[in-house]
Amino acid sequence: MKYQVVIFDLDGTILNSLDDLADSLNYALEKHNLPCRTLDEVRRFVGNGIRKLIERGVPENTDVEMTDKVHATFTEHYKIHSADKTKAYDGVYDVLEGLKKSNIKLAVLSNKADFAVQDLCEKYFNGYFDVCAGEMAGVPKKPDAAGVYNVVKKLGVSLDECVYVGDSEVDVLTALNSKMDLIAVDWGFRERQLLIDTGATVIVSTTEDLLKKILE
Repeated sequence: MKYQVVIFDLDGTILNSLDDLADSLNYALEKHNLPCRTLDEVRRFVGNGIRKLIERGVPENTDVEMTDKVHATFTEHYKIHSADKTKAYDGVYDVLEGLKKSNIKLAVLSNKADFAVQDLCEKYFNGYFDVCAGEMAGVPKKPDAAGVYNVVKKLGVSLDECVYVGDSEVDVLTALNSKMDLIAVDWGFRERQLLIDTGATVIVSTTEDLLKKILE
């Protein structure tokens, strides 16, 4: 067995959180008399952290002061409503159980705010992950490799013992920048062709295939 650690992205990879993200964004936009966004728009906006989601969600040329207000409102709302509609993708628990039985260490690395990562991992995946890390001050967001290096250091392993699993171009670039193996999944927030165009060479479409690919 090649891998001793699997590092997962969160949103779009193991959790389908799109509805709650869209609801909190549209709540914040409406509160400040700005036009709402469709679910497909929000799908394209996510992946680079909450601040970038807000900057993409507000109308073009919105000033920084208003963007800050929308950001604050979103954060306040999302802290309470991050798990209203969010759920694990079908088959994800089977993957995690299979990896645990094989004594593989598991981690989450996300561009989502760290408070939300901790809350969601505790609610949906309590006991599964050895390390969970979200966006934190002083640590560059993905696709920078810094977050990966922090996780690897905490787990006391080398990069060649790890594989990264994610659903977006950000995850593909994160793996490339970290010089580690990647398994991309195409059931998340990005289309398969975008993953290929960004450089993904291993892409799976089912959780069964994901588990097999990790354990082979």
